[in-house]
Amino acid sequence: MSARKIIIDTDPGQDDAVAILLALASPEEIDVLGITAVAGNVPLPLTQKNARIVCELAGKTDVPVFAGCDVPLSRKLVTAEHVHGKTGLDGPTLPDPTMELQTKHGVDFIIETLRTEPAGTVTLCPLGPLTNIACAFEKAPDIAERVQEIILMGGAYFEVGNITPAAEFNIYVDPEAADIVFKSGAPIVVMPLDVTHKALVTKPRNDTFRTLGTKVGSAVAEMTDFFERFDKDKYGSAGAPLHDPCVTAYLIRPDLFTGRHINVEIEIQSELTLGMTVADWWGVTDRAPNALFIGDVDSDGFFDLLTERLARL
Repeated sequence: MSARKIIIDTDPGQDDAVAILLALASPEEIDVLGITAVAGNVPLPLTQKNARIVCELAGKTDVPVFAGCDVPLSRKLVTAEHVHGKTGLDGPTLPDPTMELQTKHGVDFIIETLRTEPAGTVTLCPLGPLTNIACAFEKAPDIAERVQEIILMGGAYFEVGNITPAAEFNIYVDPEAADIVFKSGAPIVVMPLDVTHKALVTKPRNDTFRTLGTKVGSAVAEMTDFFERFDKDKYGSAGAPLHDPCVTAYLIRPDLFTGRHINVEIEIQSELTLGMTVADWWGVTDRAPNALFIGDVDSDGFFDLLTERLARL
């Protein structure tokens, strides 16, 4: 099997950083064509900078990084410094990047890549709000049918919301963009809070990252040390959920995950439930399934994979 060609669309974010590192450490399975940054966890000037910081941490300075959209389609940007710190990568002390940001807009890179590569060979991996993907689909409607798969972190059903009582952060930040993507007809795999909250970085798991004795291992341990304080206080959990690395891990080991092919609709009108992913888990409507909604993960297998791959960098 040849490596899956992917574009990572991201708003780093400590967990985004770990997802990128896992992808860059797995060239047998994953060919990262480029990384597009979007405003989300922190504003765009920081997310595009953080994406380059992570590439340099991995020693992969040949991966092109593009800046995409700096605001949602039609709403004021909501950010999450309360979770990720003022830089988005608080925790470790990492140098400013020296690799250059590409001059092309991230949305244009997505469009051109999907038009240039053979149809059905490029997978989109959004780790943040879906603004860039939706903009690409709106600007170039022909590309949606050329996408091999969209594997995204976002939404929730049984775990409900983490930014409002009903909504997960990535979907809530730009619900109109999410609505466009879920109605695009492209094959979609969703990593909601229902599964990411089962991928917890407990102290023993984080100690394993630290004892790798590498710059990457130490940085990841320090990121999750910082990141976990919020979720431990909020949920009383044993550690921080590594949301976004579930996307990358699915590319490498889909057998670690289980879910259902169901209909998922995005609420874009209600003030009370704006951004909710209305997942028909029990099949109680006649709406056609449009996404594989993941519900469970082999967490030990997930962390074994993550540790083994991070040790390569």
